[in-house]
Amino acid sequence: MVKKEMIAMLLAGGQGSRLGVLTTNMAKPAVPFGGRYRIIDFPLSNCINSGIDTVGVLTQYQPLRLNTHIGIGIPWDLDRNVGGVTVLPPFERNINTDWYTGTANAIYQNIEYMESFNPDYVLILSGDHIYKMDYEVMLDFHKKKNAAVSIAVMPVPKEEASRFGIVVADEDRTITEFQEKPEEPHSNLASMGIYIFSWRILKEALIANSDQPNLDFGMHVIPFCHGKGERICAYEFNSYWKDVGTLHSYWEANMELVDIIPEFNLYEEYWKIYTKSQVVPPMYIGSNAYVERTISGDMTGIYGRVYGSVIGYDVVIGEGTEIHDSIIMNGVRIGSGCYLDKAIIAEDTYIGDNVRLGGGEDRPNDTRPDIYNSGLITVGERSIIPGGITVGMNSVLSGELTSDDFPGGRLPSGSTLIKGGERR
Repeated sequence: MVKKEMIAMLLAGGQGSRLGVLTTNMAKPAVPFGGRYRIIDFPLSNCINSGIDTVGVLTQYQPLRLNTHIGIGIPWDLDRNVGGVTVLPPFERNINTDWYTGTANAIYQNIEYMESFNPDYVLILSGDHIYKMDYEVMLDFHKKKNAAVSIAVMPVPKEEASRFGIVVADEDRTITEFQEKPEEPHSNLASMGIYIFSWRILKEALIANSDQPNLDFGMHVIPFCHGKGERICAYEFNSYWKDVGTLHSYWEANMELVDIIPEFNLYEEYWKIYTKSQVVPPMYIGSNAYVERTISGDMTGIYGRVYGSVIGYDVVIGEGTEIHDSIIMNGVRIGSGCYLDKAIIAEDTYIGDNVRLGGGEDRPNDTRPDIYNSGLITVGERSIIPGGITVGMNSVLSGELTSDDFPGGRLPSGSTLIKGGERR
């Protein structure tokens, strides 16, 4: 039997509904980030940089884009004869066939995969966080503490602690109490959703709780281990970590990349972020263009003015167009004379000439103010936006739109305009 000291199980099947139209046709970990990456590149790069060469990627919701991106793992040096990266979708069994119904249920349904590597330890990861972490250092902590479970935690402001799963730990870092999004938190140590389990303990806990509906680590598996008296320790992480689960946090994380001194550095030689690369020509900046505090992918032509933005590859920005604090994803075409402010434009979208997106009166969105907020304007992938229109902030657009969809050439702030049907 193959023997691996530690393998990673990467949960990448989430819909990411709080990202709105960005995840209509793809899983959240496949959403582009930082001009050339996708969100899943960060935990995958962390794995290979940490010496972990066996990764199971658990997919479910809209997996095509994610599966195509991962392939056989070549960009991350995970194309191995033994181990490497394996995509693990739900599959039909003789009995008890089911979709993944919770984070721990997804792991439980892949016990046979984990068993095949006879691991000493299993690392559980989420596929939708932006950060750099050396998992080998966390494993050393786990061994030193002789822990059954180690949970990565990070300090958060006390006033924000009610948004997270909170742990209380003693001076020896042993966890004594768990609180799930508490109204009155007893500490400010928030769980990051990153766990190291000793394999025997994990297997026992999964089997013992397998009949729980929506089997979850925070709700079921870890409390089970705690109730059995197993030692659970808190590994404190004090570097950059971002949950990009909302449109605002996703936009904010991208904007932090173009700060004068970026809090999250993509250019460190010793901890590279790897991705599937496109073989395309380099970026071109026109003679009348101006670019300030912006990152951009290859094969992009900029003929307008861009400030503090993140631009993907194969993008064209027309003459006289001005873009501020925006995210423009791969394959987007923006005409001439446009103005975009705090816009998120998804892949392969076409925007006509003289379009103004953003600004205006700060009204809440008329359908999902919990998603479309913070002054942003969001356009779904493969959309067509006709020329000569103006759309206010906190709006969302998607589909093949025409001038008839914009009475008087305008759409007020807080509007929702989503058309179904075939996309080009």
